[in-house]
Amino acid sequence: MGAGGEEPLIRPVFHGAIFLVWSFWRVETSGGIRASLAGRYASALFDLARDERQIEAVGRSLDLLAQALADSRDLSELATSPLIDREEAGRAFAAVADQLGLDGLTKNFLAVLARNGRKNQLPNVIRAFRRLAAEHRGETTAEVVTAHPLKDDQLAALKAQLRGRAGRDVAIETRIDPEILGGIVVKMGSQMIDASIRTKLNRLAEAMKG
Repeated sequence: MGAGGEEPLIRPVFHGAIFLVWSFWRVETSGGIRASLAGRYASALFDLARDERQIEAVGRSLDLLAQALADSRDLSELATSPLIDREEAGRAFAAVADQLGLDGLTKNFLAVLARNGRKNQLPNVIRAFRRLAAEHRGETTAEVVTAHPLKDDQLAALKAQLRGRAGRDVAIETRIDPEILGGIVVKMGSQMIDASIRTKLNRLAEAMKG
């Protein structure tokens, strides 16, 4: 039985070194991408990119930014530190945009984030934009969290399974979180798979209390 006594929607098998059996459970939705602060910023950027026929260009720029945030501690601190004021953040973002060769819309958007004091929303904006772009392409987005990077064959098998479940192409967003210890967590629309070792250990600990 799942959360709230619900039955699992599906039990797919993933042949890889991560976990063998998952269960999909329904999870409560957040009310849609556009309901959150980052979602509103992402929606504004997406709408402009769509009108200017620059969705792919902006998407590539945001992918570069996401990779830079993951690789550069300085850039990550720039995006999150409350000690960096708006003017300084704007100059820094402009320099990063030039260094990475970002398109004009994304560069201007970074300036708006900095000017509005919302630079800490950048990672969430990137994720929300990706989901909007995937929906525009007729895809479903799945957020995949693992303790270690997945291999190419594992990603391919996962994508095939999720595509079979969704009945449409699936864009996968990967994120590394060592705190889950192992296994995998997948969120796709209003459904979630939690086959992380951390969750299983927590459930075991709760069971042992009884």
